Amino acid sequence: MKTLGYLIARNCKVYFRDKGVFFVSLMAPLILLFLFVAFLGNVYRDSIRSVVEGFPISDALVESIAAGWLISSLLAVCAVTIAFTANTIMVQDRVTGQAGDILVSPVPRSLVALGYFLSTFLVTALICMAALAAGFVYIGVAGWYLSAADVFLTIGDTLLLTLFGTALSSVVCHFLRSQGAVTGVQATVSAAYGFLCGAYMPIGNLATGLRNAIMFLPGTYGTGLLHSHLMGGAIEAITKEGMPSALAEALRKGFDCTLVFFENTVPQWTCYLVLAAATVALVALYIFFCARKRR
Repeated sequence: MKTLGYLIARNCKVYFRDKGVFFVSLMAPLILLFLFVAFLGNVYRDSIRSVVEGFPISDALVESIAAGWLISSLLAVCAVTIAFTANTIMVQDRVTGQAGDILVSPVPRSLVALGYFLSTFLVTALICMAALAAGFVYIGVAGWYLSAADVFLTIGDTLLLTLFGTALSSVVCHFLRSQGAVTGVQATVSAAYGFLCGAYMPIGNLATGLRNAIMFLPGTYGTGLLHSHLMGGAIEAITKEGMPSALAEALRKGFDCTLVFFENTVPQWTCYLVLAAATVALVALYIFFCARKRR
């Protein structure tokens, strides 16, 4: 365990030592938050009002629902994209020859692989928790309707998505052997993942074929969990003001708080099961690739 601790500490120090990479990773969620608020905030507010058209709803509730959507989308994207950035240490060690130096020492290859995995998770979780703290501040300013359960469930969702992103990036980065390849993968993931997980646009607004295809991707269920826990309190507050339950359910489905898979409503426990199963499968795949390389 002491050796594993040294490896994790070493990888984290190498990552944070590059002030440019660390600064960009830390600022990326805040920049995304600013872009969401500045360019998409009004779009989401208008969409919320159009769904509940005919029912009086206060501006504070509209702001709270829109803030919940923005922050949940931000966390869903950052938990995966930042994991790819944090996992560059593994590739950089191959490029610079540090990986060979480590493997020459009497340290099991499996321990080295585990060190990369855990350090990536810790770095990504740290940055995502910082983004979540900023998100809670923003939601508090917009209108706080979250319960204590919502807060703890959101933290759990973020950590689970971070673990999923770490496992996914570990499998992909295992095959990369150059800095150019890492940069290309990071650019592709940053550009595409937000659309593929339903973070940038409600899934219901997409074409039927694309909507059904996205529902086969595990990240979609993690995004749905975040939407549900960060927006559910405000929607529940509207319901208590007298909004019909059918209209509240339409609002939940319209903004992916409740996911629909081929006309079937997906319960939250299923979302957790899908995301956890996908994470376990990716971790198993990473172990398999590391073991095969060792042989």
